[in-house]
Order: sequence, then C-alpha cells, then structure tokens
Amino acid sequence: MSEKHSTQSVSRGMDRRAFLKTSGAMVLAGGGLVNSQLVSAQSSGSNILLVITDQQHIDTIAAGGCPHLETPAMDKLKNRGVSFSMSYTANPLCSPARSAIFTGRTPSETGVYVNGLPIRADIPNLGQWFSQYTDYETVYAGKWHVPKSFTSSIAGFDVVQTGIGGQGNVCDTETSRACEGFLRNRSSDRPFLMVASFLQPHDICEWLRLNTRKPDRLRYQELAGELPPLPENFGFDVREPAVLKSMRQRNEPALGKWDEQQWRYYLWSYYRHIEMVDGEVGRILQTLDETGHEENTLIVFTSDHGEGLGRHQMVRKSSPYDEASRVPLIVSLPSRIPANLTDNDHLVTGMDIVPTLCDYAGIDPPDNMRGMSLKPLFEEESVAWRRYVVTEIPGNVGRVLRTQRYKYTTCVNDPVEQLFDMLDDPGETTNLAPSSQYASILGEHRQLVREWESRLDVAPNVPNPNAWRKG
Repeated sequence: MSEKHSTQSVSRGMDRRAFLKTSGAMVLAGGGLVNSQLVSAQSSGSNILLVITDQQHIDTIAAGGCPHLETPAMDKLKNRGVSFSMSYTANPLCSPARSAIFTGRTPSETGVYVNGLPIRADIPNLGQWFSQYTDYETVYAGKWHVPKSFTSSIAGFDVVQTGIGGQGNVCDTETSRACEGFLRNRSSDRPFLMVASFLQPHDICEWLRLNTRKPDRLRYQELAGELPPLPENFGFDVREPAVLKSMRQRNEPALGKWDEQQWRYYLWSYYRHIEMVDGEVGRILQTLDETGHEENTLIVFTSDHGEGLGRHQMVRKSSPYDEASRVPLIVSLPSRIPANLTDNDHLVTGMDIVPTLCDYAGIDPPDNMRGMSLKPLFEEESVAWRRYVVTEIPGNVGRVLRTQRYKYTTCVNDPVEQLFDMLDDPGETTNLAPSSQYASILGEHRQLVREWESRLDVAPNVPNPNAWRKG
C-alpha cells in the first residue's frame, strides 16, 4: 500500500485553522506538513474526467462481450484504454462505496458503513485534496450521496449541477448537459478535474418495485423472443451466511414468486437502463472531442457497485457475490495508456482511484491510503502488487477477501463461512468452506482478513469495529 507522506487538505468553505484542528493528530502522526505549493498546469499535465455510474454489473459492455445491449460510448472507452476484470468495490452499497472512491480509504474508516452518512471530518475527499495541492479546476455534476444524493454544495468541488433526485432517466441528461456546458464555455487554461456521476442503471430498483408481482402475461408480448436467457449460476449453494439468505428472501422476485419469464424480462429491462446511461456518457465524450480535450484527458470509468442480475437468484446490491461486488473499471489516456487491453491479473479496488489521480497530477495522495496508484501498471514492465482486496458488507456486518484464486466471506456472529475457487468455479456455486480438504486455505484467508483489519483506523461510529481482528 502507498506510504507516501502528505498533509491533510483544507476544504473549500472551511477555515484552515478549524480543519487542521480536526485533523491535527493525524497530521502529526504522519510526520508533519509537507510542501503545499500548487502544482502548475504545465507540470500536472492531463485533464481528468471521472465517470461514475450507479449499480452497473461489470459484464454490461458490448465490446466486453455482452450480446444483449449496445453501448457505443462505453465501447469507445474500452477500446481506447485498459479494462480491469478483477475490479472490486470497497462496499456493494452506494454511500459506503462512494466514500471509498473519493477518499482512498475503507468505508469502516470513513464512517460511511450504510447509506446517508457523511465522510469523517478528518479524511479529505478528492476535491478537497486537489483544491489544496493543485491548480486544477474541480467540478462536480450528478449524484453525490455522501450523505445527500443530490446537493448544491460539496466540499472541494464547484457543483455545476445539483440534480433532479430519484430518476436517472431525467437527471442523467441534466448531468451530461452540465458537463457539456462546462467544457464548451470554460475560458481557463488551468487543467480540470471533472466528476460526472450518473444515477443509471439504478432506476432498475424502481422497475423492480413496479414489477414485483409478475403479470398474468408478458407485458409486451413482442419481446418474448428477445429476452436474455437465465444465467448459468442462477442456482446457488444453500451453505451461505444468514445475511445472504435474508437478502434473497426480501427481494422482489421472492416476494412476487417470479417465474422464469419474469426473471428474463427483468434482465432485458436492466440492459435498457445501461443503454440509457451510455447515451449520456457518449454526450460527454463527444464534447471532449469537439472542444479539443480528448487527447489530453485521463478518463476513469467505474461504478459504485454492481447488480445481482439474477445470479444466485439475487437482484439489486449489497451481496458479497461477484455480481454486486465486482465493478467496471476502465482507464484511458491516449498515447500514455495502452489501448484495448484487458487486465486479468491485477486485483484492483475503487480505493485505487484517489492515489491514481494524484499520481497523474504529480502530487502525493493523502496519508494512510488503502488503495494503490494504477499508473505503474501502465508504465512499468514489472510492478510489485497486492495479494488481495477486501470488500466490506453493508452495515459493517462482514468481510469479503479476494485473492488470485479464492474468495472468502465471513460475517459477524455467523459460523457459516464461504470459500470459492474462482478459477474452477467463477460463478461461486460450490462453497468449499465446509470441506476439510480446504481447511488450511480457509485458515490462510482468515489470517489475511485479520492482518488487513489490524491496519485500519476504524471510525468511532462504526459497529463491530473489532469483529475481524480476533484470532
């Protein structure tokens, strides 16, 4: 993990003395303040665009092999950059995941262990850090959700669009239009850090609510021949933690007693939500091209968390299964990052975004980063990389640890553990934890969780703070 020293930031609208008083102990522990001179446009180089979708399954890009949709904008990003196939969210729930994306810290450290909580005051967000240590224009459009979904005030950012809360099919157009307006009307020669945070395909949650009870007949009969098939891992191993069983029982398919056709109709509908947000992403990419910024803009495309998509008969988020916990992550920068490559080797996380953007801007990231800069993966032949990534289960009730071959899940006060061989069983259909043959591997993964937890500075408001530090 990155151990570079750097000072805590001063947020926009916050008195410097008040901020340092809040974060003083952390600054002193890090060895004191370092040079806070702004990085100039000439030395920092590229503009930065961070695009975030909401609740996007990792395998929902046509150029990535999904045959059920058309995504020309995402295809362009994939074809121009590096895609990571082993990309995991820090938490498969909106607010916790976003707190990690914008700080490089775990949700248990930011204090955002469920939706609607603010980031801990002594941990700077990306905009605060860039505002203090670079001369980047820091601009935000769209969903925030740490704590409010849509707000006109975000520390460290100039908010150019406050959003029409609740409906992505409305507010996402407003988000892309605001980004377009910023790009077409700016006169500054400073580099920009712009965040475009979309709500789609999150509207699938509303679709689920409206379609809980399956109709007597398919709502649109002409779709009967177009519905995607059920996934291969539609079934599941019943040896799973109680929290997973509870999630499945509370979801709409169980409540509505769905048949196969209703499941397939849901899959079809989800892909249409993806296509909606792809159009808005395309508007921004076209504007970058038309305003002359395309060749000098680092683009990072990701999502806060995934979507169950019928795998293990799950819908929505919050699940430790890969469908909710693995997310798209594409990084592109013409002439500096390889094009049309898929990285199947490196385990990455949303917490890597802050150190990566800091690296490209030429500044140190904040102290205590749990993420790592991805830049060396693009520019160096051999890179020492992490052995595992950790995903926290919402409510801080569990941990998911993914190594190169295995995936381990443990929940507080639950004796049931999960261990999957992700090489032989990528669909996570056979829980190996009960088998004595895997006892040593299970023990190794338990120890890795303890080692990870021992390094964290867990926020005071978080429940179960020591649940995974014990032997």
